[in-house]
Amino acid sequence: MRERSGPVRAMGAMSGTSLDGVDAAVIETDGRAVTAFGPSAYRPYSATERETLRAALGHWPGSLEAEAAARVVEDAHAEVLADLLAHDDAGEIALIGVHGQTLAHEPGGRGTHQAGDGARLAERLGRTVVWDFRTADMQMGGQGAPLAPAWHFALARFIGADAPLAFLNLGGVGNLTWIDPAAPGPEAPGALLAFDTGPANAPIDDMVAARLGLDCDRDGALAARGEVDGAVLEAFCAEGFFLRVPPKSLDRNDFPRLVEAVAGLSDADAAATLTAAAAAAVTLGAQHFPAPVARILVTGGGRKNPVMMRMIAEGLGLPVEPVEVAGLDGDMLEAQAFAHLAVRVVRGMPTSFPGTTGVAAAVGGGEVSRPIPA
Repeated sequence: MRERSGPVRAMGAMSGTSLDGVDAAVIETDGRAVTAFGPSAYRPYSATERETLRAALGHWPGSLEAEAAARVVEDAHAEVLADLLAHDDAGEIALIGVHGQTLAHEPGGRGTHQAGDGARLAERLGRTVVWDFRTADMQMGGQGAPLAPAWHFALARFIGADAPLAFLNLGGVGNLTWIDPAAPGPEAPGALLAFDTGPANAPIDDMVAARLGLDCDRDGALAARGEVDGAVLEAFCAEGFFLRVPPKSLDRNDFPRLVEAVAGLSDADAAATLTAAAAAAVTLGAQHFPAPVARILVTGGGRKNPVMMRMIAEGLGLPVEPVEVAGLDGDMLEAQAFAHLAVRVVRGMPTSFPGTTGVAAAVGGGEVSRPIPA
């Protein structure tokens, strides 16, 4: 496929740190610009599947927990991707980018582990699958995350941005991408700065799951009834992570002291405090921007939490809006990102950059697995 230079249809899939399910989406791209958006689908994890994934967090390949999680991830991906492929009668979808489910992530340590084998999915689906996007970056000294900034750059161009702006993803972990759309491409010096901000939805989701049996604080209803514990928030904001110059990345279960600190609070106060912490992390992160931004566009589940969105807007003093105001799909943006990255991988383009992961030089990652011909 590398010899082709025009746009192709590609499909991407993402299973995020919120452990809610698998998003899958089709786009048309040449690896630089997006030319069209196609259908999308979502396959939620069942409560039992979610518990299997939770039990595997922090585990590395070879453990029984990691193997059980891999089966859940592969089955769920195969199901939702096959549903989309069933409508591809002309065989136009050239390849699939699969992120997998992050179980462990240790920059500077053991590396990174995303459950889900792309080679097995290629066999099950009969299509080329690009996967394991993070390893090459980490082998060259990068953080391995975040990976969506190349896609964010393409989207900034697509929506006609003419001044610096930022994309904020509020998943289990929060991350920011600062973009200069006037740069010639994502690999240009100064085009991008990206980094994880801190915990976002994960601590809230885990707290309401443990205490109330809920999957999230829907619409921020619980946080809206609570009071923020100022001492807990102040201690959180004093964490050394926020002083580190980006790029920088986190694992889902970093900041254990925050979780311990809200253990004695009421359900509502704990939710309010954890929500305020997620917002404060974004405010502290924005202090690292190379230049002010005109707006922040928000993707991920947190954009549906009006309490979190209000706290972020108040902290930044900027328009903080869901990406839908720009005509984009906040539920599918990360799945779309891995379709875009898959095309970049097979065409030999870099997928991460010094300004996004801290890697020494722009590098292309990803394993390419093709189904064995019958």
